[in-house]
Amino acid sequence: MQSLSNDPFELDAMIALRRDLHAHPELGFEEVRTSGLVAQWLSEAGIEIHRGLGKTGVVGTLRVGDGTRSIGLRADMDALAMPELAERPYKSQASNTMHACGHDGHTVMLLAAARHLARTRDFSGTVHFIFQPAEEGRGGAKAMVDDGLFTLFPMDAVYGLHNMPGLAPDEMAVVAGPQLASSDSWEVIFRGVGTHGAKPHLGRDAVTAAGHFLAAIHTIVARRVDPLQPAVVSACALSAGDFNALNVIPDEVRIGGTARAYTPAVRDQLEDEIGVVARGIAATFGIEADYRFKRRIPPVVNDVTATQAALSAAQAVTGRPVVVDFPPSTAGDDFAFFGAEAAGAYVWLGNGPAVDGALHHNSRYDFNDEAIITGARFWTALVEQELR
Repeated sequence: MQSLSNDPFELDAMIALRRDLHAHPELGFEEVRTSGLVAQWLSEAGIEIHRGLGKTGVVGTLRVGDGTRSIGLRADMDALAMPELAERPYKSQASNTMHACGHDGHTVMLLAAARHLARTRDFSGTVHFIFQPAEEGRGGAKAMVDDGLFTLFPMDAVYGLHNMPGLAPDEMAVVAGPQLASSDSWEVIFRGVGTHGAKPHLGRDAVTAAGHFLAAIHTIVARRVDPLQPAVVSACALSAGDFNALNVIPDEVRIGGTARAYTPAVRDQLEDEIGVVARGIAATFGIEADYRFKRRIPPVVNDVTATQAALSAAQAVTGRPVVVDFPPSTAGDDFAFFGAEAAGAYVWLGNGPAVDGALHHNSRYDFNDEAIITGARFWTALVEQELR
């Protein structure tokens, strides 16, 4: 780990580290090797480290001067349970595990900024570098909060950054208000009476009921939710019967999916309406419906003041107009749990063109190393600006 004297952000070393992390991806709460490397690079720079929050999370703390203000910067570390199909020298060596969302790049950008800030110390106050596990649906942010992140490390503001294919590597999008949707799961089990496929009148057909339900849930967004309020209801899993017994109408059909919204009111409405449709369809067919709605991640809503701070830093770093009318995404991010504890802003950094159509969660996706320098400079500028 040699610092490059002519490179304030150790770019060559950071690119090598990013590719090493890409080749050795780890799933949520299993980031043992990754968090070990993060702790090593932080410790070598003289940054105080705290390990174990959210099981594999790492928090690095850097205090400079007598400033009383404190901010947090977050990078996620986990990979996805999917194969990497593209051939590259640093292709994943882990079976069915891949950095398909750029968290390897997020980790390295924050490390580069942390080490640079530890050397230059051109600010007064406290910055917490938060390396979060398990962003991809396993609840890492909530686990860190539950383990006392904001009690142990009080913060006046907290910031997150995510790469975005389609924007240039030196381009950023910073927008106040809703940025990412809530991400909740739902499940319906239709319980009928199984019977011979040739004698449907002797049973109660849960399969046909499920078909009507699948069509009907799309009326929720189209006809029940205010058309000026974005929302998504999607069925994503279906289980019923046996293809080795195609003359049997099964007793049960299990359906599951996701619901997305930007406001608490619409989130509540989606939960209610899915249940209304499920129970109504079940009553029509004389069967029962068991319905469960699991709230997982709230929406990410950027605080106006924190967003303005991020916008100023982004403009200073990119030297080009920052995209401020970037549309919100219906994807989710558990950074929302951090934003609920302190004024939060979640910003986008360009990842260049989507090569071969490889967007996030695609088996051919790769983080663009050209974005590392912009991300590291942004984090640095934000700290030096907010902790003058």
